Amino acid sequence: MELHYKLFRVRELADNDEDFIAALAEAFLDEVPEDAQRLKKAVLEKDYQEAYQAAHKIKPTIDLFELGVLDKLIEVQDWGKFTQTDVDVTEQLDRVISAIEKASAEMKSDFKL
Repeated sequence: MELHYKLFRVRELADNDEDFIAALAEAFLDEVPEDAQRLKKAVLEKDYQEAYQAAHKIKPTIDLFELGVLDKLIEVQDWGKFTQTDVDVTEQLDRVISAIEKASAEMKSDFKL
């Protein structure tokens, strides 16, 4: 448990309410993987505004669950925000997507979702 994500800040936010923690994990699984695919598609299509919006949307959740890729996600977000046409964020994106996939699989198992 908690190899690819951390619950310290989630527990703090939830005041150790296990039902609320499970609800937050379920919300993560309902939204973040879908938004991650939206982000991936936007980067591949060089849709800077969409990439910025998708990255910005998932940033607080990635931070809350401490996936360890917040800095990479911010690089992708800034790529979109500032239309950095001369920058390749493929590596950063791949690390973010990989972290989300690993955390999602682990959460599904840990919370039996």
